[in-house]
Amino acid sequence: MLKGSGLSFLMEAHNGLSAKIAEEAGFEGIWGSGLSISAALGVRDNNEASWTQVLEVVEFMADATTVPILLDGDTGYGNFNSARRLVTKLEQRGVAGVCMEDKLFPKTNSFLRSTAQPLADVDEFAGKIRAAKEAQRDDDFVVVARVEALIAGHGMEEALRRGEAYRKAGADAILIHSKERHANEILQFKKEWGDRLPLVIVPTKYYTTPTDVFREAGFKIVIWANHLMRSALTAMQAAAKAIHANQTLVGVEEKVAPLAEVFRLQGENELEQAEKAYLPKGGPVARGIVLAAGRGDELGELVADRPKSMVPIAGKPILEHILDAYRSANVRELVVVRGFAKDAVNVQGATFVDNDAFATTGELASLAAAKSSLDGPCVVSYGDVLFKKYVLDELLETQGDFVVAVDSMPAEGKKAGKADWAICSEPHSRKTLLANVLLKDMASEASASVSGEWTGLLKLSESGAKAVREILGTLEGKELASASVPDLLRRLVREGREVRVVYTRGGWLDVDTLGDVLKGSTFE
Repeated sequence: MLKGSGLSFLMEAHNGLSAKIAEEAGFEGIWGSGLSISAALGVRDNNEASWTQVLEVVEFMADATTVPILLDGDTGYGNFNSARRLVTKLEQRGVAGVCMEDKLFPKTNSFLRSTAQPLADVDEFAGKIRAAKEAQRDDDFVVVARVEALIAGHGMEEALRRGEAYRKAGADAILIHSKERHANEILQFKKEWGDRLPLVIVPTKYYTTPTDVFREAGFKIVIWANHLMRSALTAMQAAAKAIHANQTLVGVEEKVAPLAEVFRLQGENELEQAEKAYLPKGGPVARGIVLAAGRGDELGELVADRPKSMVPIAGKPILEHILDAYRSANVRELVVVRGFAKDAVNVQGATFVDNDAFATTGELASLAAAKSSLDGPCVVSYGDVLFKKYVLDELLETQGDFVVAVDSMPAEGKKAGKADWAICSEPHSRKTLLANVLLKDMASEASASVSGEWTGLLKLSESGAKAVREILGTLEGKELASASVPDLLRRLVREGREVRVVYTRGGWLDVDTLGDVLKGSTFE
């Protein structure tokens, strides 16, 4: 950028997230602003953040990006020895360069009491520049000398004298700084300086000057020095005020970045792929399919603009609890079928498929939407049913092409009501711990013949998944639209397939009502 033709631009960043945003916006390089880093840490721009703390921040910035970073190194954090150690540590972290200013340590921000700020001795600072250049091991590392003479009121002649001394000391470029609201003295400096070294400018104060003026004058780099930090500050203040005043997120949530965008910038997708590559599969079943297309009208206002699966319980959506339960059992390839308000289903670590006909179809239509995922062992569950790890573990450990988990002691309120009742070959007893209990039928009403309530969990072997995929392929139109997973289980039984039963007592929660939402807060 310093040696090439034309004018280049550096955008300020103050942490890994803002650095990545600057790179994605198209900037060729990043300015690691001392002011912004200090502000983000909640301290003054007076070297109150130690150089090692700044180094830690800029390391995160370098890790998050691929474009070069020029760090605002203040005065070099001490004498020549501090400066050369700083260069060594920056090179180790992949930082492309450092800019040091000719003021005394500890420094004060240039726009605060500027004319009262003493400057460093020219020869002492030149020695610091020379030490920094001799300390570098990467030929491409850049040391920029920042001249503060104009800011401090010492005039053009002193600014030129200092710039020349720093050029002779080995600086790769000169940053000439000004606090004036017009670019006259900057342009005068460039005219008298000529092309002895590339010039870098920071037009924070003279921002109304057209950029083409800088381009035509022959400057090499323009630094936009603190605008990501300042824009974030304005947005955070507005959000905090609104939330405090209104005691609700309504009116704010739609104006802020969705969590999915935060997770994207953090690289969550890469981690998801890495987990699939490096983590153990956790046995023969590595995939979970969650049917979460329905709205859940019974929850009223809670589902006005989101599906039931995204209703929060104990601080996070129902769906996140479900996915966490799968992960805890090492089922890590997770597929979620969305429908109502699908854009609101933005949890991380899952692949999404959509049932756009959710309003006129049911459970099997949602499963059919994920038919391509029925290509190996898997577990199918609902997006409104919480379950504990031990229930899932029992299901995963039981052999069979089709295995269901049945609660032999369902909640009091459901014993006589409508539910997915299971009629099994044997009731739950000590004898059935070792017996091969099979599903005989499914019922919608409680009766003496039922053995318990189906929990909504169905495990399929590879051949079981293939059989279900074939069944789904035979269903069309109204038959598919109206069919439920219990209907699928009935068909499997009618066809003479063994559907094994694993009995449990509790350990799951079907979130149907507001009362269930409250129960969920203590479910963990």
